[in-house]
Amino acid sequence: MNLLDLFAIPRRRTPDKAALRFRDASAQPQEETVLAYEGLFAAADALAAGLASQGLRKGDRVAFFLGNRPEFVIAYLAVIRLGAVMVPINLAYRRREIAHMLQDAEPRLAITERSLLPILDELETADRHCLERVILAEELDTLREVDATFTPPVVVGGDAAMLLYTSGTTGRSKGAIITHDNVLATVTGLLAAWAWEPADALLLALPLFHTHGLVVGLHCALAAGATVHLRRRFEAGDAAADLLAGESTLFFGVPTMYVRLVEELRRRGADERAGLARMRLFCSGSAPLARETFAAFRELTGHDILERYGMTETGMNLSNPYAGPRLPGTVGTPLPGVSIRIVDRQDADLSPGSEGDLLVAGSNVFAGYWRSPEKTAESFVHDALGRRWFRTGDLAREDAATGYVTLLGRSRELILTGGFNVYPREVEEVLATYPGVRESAVAGRPHPEWGEVPVAFLVVESPFDEGTEAALVAWCKSQMAGFKVPRRFEYLEALPRNALGKVQKHLLPG
Repeated sequence: MNLLDLFAIPRRRTPDKAALRFRDASAQPQEETVLAYEGLFAAADALAAGLASQGLRKGDRVAFFLGNRPEFVIAYLAVIRLGAVMVPINLAYRRREIAHMLQDAEPRLAITERSLLPILDELETADRHCLERVILAEELDTLREVDATFTPPVVVGGDAAMLLYTSGTTGRSKGAIITHDNVLATVTGLLAAWAWEPADALLLALPLFHTHGLVVGLHCALAAGATVHLRRRFEAGDAAADLLAGESTLFFGVPTMYVRLVEELRRRGADERAGLARMRLFCSGSAPLARETFAAFRELTGHDILERYGMTETGMNLSNPYAGPRLPGTVGTPLPGVSIRIVDRQDADLSPGSEGDLLVAGSNVFAGYWRSPEKTAESFVHDALGRRWFRTGDLAREDAATGYVTLLGRSRELILTGGFNVYPREVEEVLATYPGVRESAVAGRPHPEWGEVPVAFLVVESPFDEGTEAALVAWCKSQMAGFKVPRRFEYLEALPRNALGKVQKHLLPG
């Protein structure tokens, strides 16, 4: 079974029902695009036939560098219909990051949109040597072919559906191979755990280039036969208006979205908030949700946000219950089909209440890292029965009484800011190439809105004034995604190091 077999059920049952409703709040005039289930999948089938006629084959990679729009969904469904592999690229990425992904994944095609084309045009010829063609979303219709004789290849559960890039300890992002079975495991688990039903309508403002929006949001909705209210991006005022209109039943976001929603809802009266009566579930993930935000949202809306925990490599792992107490500061218990262990440094199981490294196992866990067998081997441990467990890199504690798991932070140096991953090493490599910077160390520091943000500790040749620092910030923004740029710079005479010369980040100023 593959993903399209799962989606075929609502396509047959409710062909005329709206699968996707898209509105771009920034467009003038505002128009809503509505695609019924049959229309959506028929468009994807026709595009698959067209791409196949141009040589796209099973196993080929296709880069997606475009924002939320119906063409993203149609193209994705067409790509997996052919057994090809979607490689989403974060829209905040720039030349350095995009070049690495293209060189590593070697996609044959890239799909983008006209407004983003100048960013791809900045790439050197060597960076894009593998690309046979760049296709604009605005021109996808011209590639569709209605061919009754077209027969797509056989796609099985173990075939790759996505190559999702996540940061690595070396500072170079690595591709996680996500199979159809991996996605199916997450989707079917969430359909049961969160009581999805065809009557649901999901307000989806999360980016589709991220697993949170793509898998947790889009896939679950299509598998359930529900309707997706797709938005170009999250804007607090627009999102609040959409929610208060009473047309949605679910909303998924990251903590920064809920912080802004709380601010927006406070500006509106209780009478307006009555429009939330149809909502049945608010979920938060991709970063820790502050208890203050949980409490404020409950006070304003009467809803307890459901917090869950997942990773690029594993899809969803744990969740607070749909029917049961949702405890702020925890990520609940394992989802259906997921097993966890909390272990010590020797990989021995710890008793509940103890703090240790979190391991997960299940059909949701990825196949391995793209072209990196050594990194794959390092990321797994096998138990006495031969079962493979993924090292999440997170420290956790399981409550002895409830079984709820609390995450205690990363055992490595990953910074989680606004739901996105930032590895200090990658930022340090960029800073090291800036004139006047002798040494740098980057660490995460708490932030009330973003959870944590990167802060850079610099040793410089001569003092930086405000103008020099502003130029440094501007230069960093040209080299990497904005969420990776340090929010603050601290200047030191020397970085704290041990006898072997390794920087001791725990000794950096708070």
